Amino acid sequence: MHFTLRQLQVFDAVARHLNFSRAARELHLTQPAVSMQVKLFEGQAGLPLFEQAGKRLFLTEAGRALRHQTQAIQRQIEETSQTLAALKGVNQGTLDITLISTAKYFAPRYLARFCAPYPGVKLKLTVCNRAGLLQRLMDNETDLAIMGHPPEGLEIVAESFARNPHAIIAPPDHPLARARRIPWRRLASENFLIREPGSGTRRLMERVFRDHGMSVNATMEISSDETIKQAAMAGMGVAFLSLNTVELERQTGHLVVLDVIGMPVMRDWYIVHRKDKRLPPVASAFREFLLSQFDKAPGRAPAQRRDGGRRGRGPEPSAQRAAAAPEAGGATPAPPAGASTVITR
Repeated sequence: MHFTLRQLQVFDAVARHLNFSRAARELHLTQPAVSMQVKLFEGQAGLPLFEQAGKRLFLTEAGRALRHQTQAIQRQIEETSQTLAALKGVNQGTLDITLISTAKYFAPRYLARFCAPYPGVKLKLTVCNRAGLLQRLMDNETDLAIMGHPPEGLEIVAESFARNPHAIIAPPDHPLARARRIPWRRLASENFLIREPGSGTRRLMERVFRDHGMSVNATMEISSDETIKQAAMAGMGVAFLSLNTVELERQTGHLVVLDVIGMPVMRDWYIVHRKDKRLPPVASAFREFLLSQFDKAPGRAPAQRRDGGRRGRGPEPSAQRAAAAPEAGGATPAPPAGASTVITR
């Protein structure tokens, strides 16, 4: 079978959109030209790649198999391009990184610092929830990911690079806002605003409450940290959140952290990639940059590596390092969850 890269691009566009008109617009071609390219491609393949059912277009079994291979070929071409660019000493390429929604509050600061010396580097930043991030890793659709709770069982490499403190936040006029050493039993009657099932923050919250022999009095389930903060500021309840998400609100006095005994709960931030992933030069450089920033921080435990579902164990930090959340300037306005952006500088 002989085909051109252009034919692969046309096929991939139609396979993604499942619509000839939208694919034609993306490729800046006419619809008849796209249809002709696909027909020629099917002739070379010797099998139908698409099937029409009413007005809808579907991939055939052969089409699905070919699309998987097409994506792999396109990524190999991009990796080859970046490798050659690196050998030439040209600082260019695309850094494709996915953030768990909670990480959007601090990660852009480090991306900005990394990209500043490399004006030829493009940044593709995707923000999504845990399920979306794991799917992108499984589908090999991202080079790197930043998350707080790497999954067990996936063939990934996860390296911790920063502490991620979690605590209970409330509006400043809450009855417990000025209390000290609040016992856990006092929280039993509080109305909690919680994340959706499957969220890493919710899983951690439920585990912490179970460890204290309590269940969460959940009055509202919300799929966004930003909306939870707004609801808390409106007096609708309290919430268990990463302190990275409330830097700005704490600075402005719109939210406070309750002084609950044993809080904050300390966890890690991880930089993650597939175990079988050959990282492009720009992604490898960012990973090394990120780990180096925190290895140099005073009092910081060395980065821990989790490889193929095996967790590295390191010294537990003291509670005094609760404020050792990522620091690289002031709080950064966060992009909306689910947003996908390509920034060319």
